[in-house]
Amino acid sequence: MTLTAADLVADARRQIREINPSEFASDTRGSVLIDVREPAEFETGHIVGAVNIPRGVLEFQVDAHPAVANVSDPALSHKEQPIVVYCRTGGRSALAALNLQRMGFKNVRSLAGGITDWTNAGLPLTQR
Repeated sequence: MTLTAADLVADARRQIREINPSEFASDTRGSVLIDVREPAEFETGHIVGAVNIPRGVLEFQVDAHPAVANVSDPALSHKEQPIVVYCRTGGRSALAALNLQRMGFKNVRSLAGGITDWTNAGLPLTQR
């Protein structure tokens, strides 16, 4: 059986938690926000506070990234750190969230509809 990218995303969505943009915008406390788009996409505008770890290298870089690994209580495992991932429309972030869960991250959510739904909801972006 051959799977398409859409099949993989649909399967991932069945196994992850998604959060809608307005829900996330109203409660961002303590979450690490990871933009899994490519650097050129990130530079065109991203959600305030997001760190850019492209989807293609996420699994190799997430454990060592200071935004994820540095927690306020050193006794806590960084795998407990709440993480929200997003991309342009939610497909790449769904796949990213599933792989982060497989890697042992306990509190991962994907931004439903990605940055497209974020901007359609009138929520702010930055280029800094």
